[in-house]
Amino acid sequence: MASEQQWESKMEQCFVGLDVSKAETSICVCNQSGGPVFAAKKVTDPDVIFQALRDHVGVIQCVVLETGRMANWLYTELADRGLPVVCIDARQAHAVLSQMHNKTDANDAAMLAELARTGFYRKVEVKSRLAQERRALLKAREVALKSRVNVENTIRGLLASFGLRLPKHLNTYEERVHAILKDRPVLSSVILPLLDLRTADLRQAAALSKEMVRHAKADEACQRLMTIPGVGPVSAVTFVATIDNPRRFSKSRSVGAYLGLTSRRYQSGDVDYGGRISKHGDPMLRSALYEAASSLLNRVKPGKGSELQRWARALKARTSHKKAVVALARKLAVLMHAIWTNGSTFQTKEA
Repeated sequence: MASEQQWESKMEQCFVGLDVSKAETSICVCNQSGGPVFAAKKVTDPDVIFQALRDHVGVIQCVVLETGRMANWLYTELADRGLPVVCIDARQAHAVLSQMHNKTDANDAAMLAELARTGFYRKVEVKSRLAQERRALLKAREVALKSRVNVENTIRGLLASFGLRLPKHLNTYEERVHAILKDRPVLSSVILPLLDLRTADLRQAAALSKEMVRHAKADEACQRLMTIPGVGPVSAVTFVATIDNPRRFSKSRSVGAYLGLTSRRYQSGDVDYGGRISKHGDPMLRSALYEAASSLLNRVKPGKGSELQRWARALKARTSHKKAVVALARKLAVLMHAIWTNGSTFQTKEA
């Protein structure tokens, strides 16, 4: 009986580190004093990993893994199986793991287990399945649009190498290309397949945009965010999918820093100065907010958003156009979070 109690006390307070790769995952389990309890390398599969930890499930206090391509999926699957999973910032983990003399997957897992034991980590919020699906939709749409731009640039560059420029008097891009390829059979055999590729990219981008608009219409939060001048379906869906849980920010102004829209600061001794924006946040949402701010500043007609426009234009007169747009994008991010959390819609006085 005494030996069983001693065994149980030794098994208390286990901590797990998972070094995840696409094919295999290194597992390390340590006890409360940091001593090794179990180590293995298994196929990156939630069922296989859970079975490997089955003997320790009742005493595991924390399972740590880094952010990465497979982190969202593995985190969700392991959490559904009852494991206390924590996803940590890969940049912070890299700063710790880089101190080891020998870089191996087993050593990385051991160090992650040590981080789990000491609590010396910064937890990262893992997005819900719906948010991940919307992010995948937005990424696919972005790829289709970039592919179309890449094809157009390739066509323009190939024609320029022969001293040819697309005519401007025709309405559509296809008409301009066909006009310049007339009586040029060799060039036609090269350019026309690219033109077909551009058409396919446009069709796929349109289909993905239609699906994105459907998500925006079906989501109550997106509908309220789109009452803000300059904010359309793209900006609204991107904001909701990226933030996912607005309650994780106690103050709306924290969203600007989270998205990398606040300036850097360097202070050491007598030196203290600010710099450009940090750009530490999500680039997709930051780009969407920049486009929304640019639209509000330049294209939205005077009316509901006049106060925001006047504020941004006054700032533009003192600094520059780009700085004014960035500042307006940060203001939109704060405003969108406030509207999302309090359940209201845009009001002129909120500007």
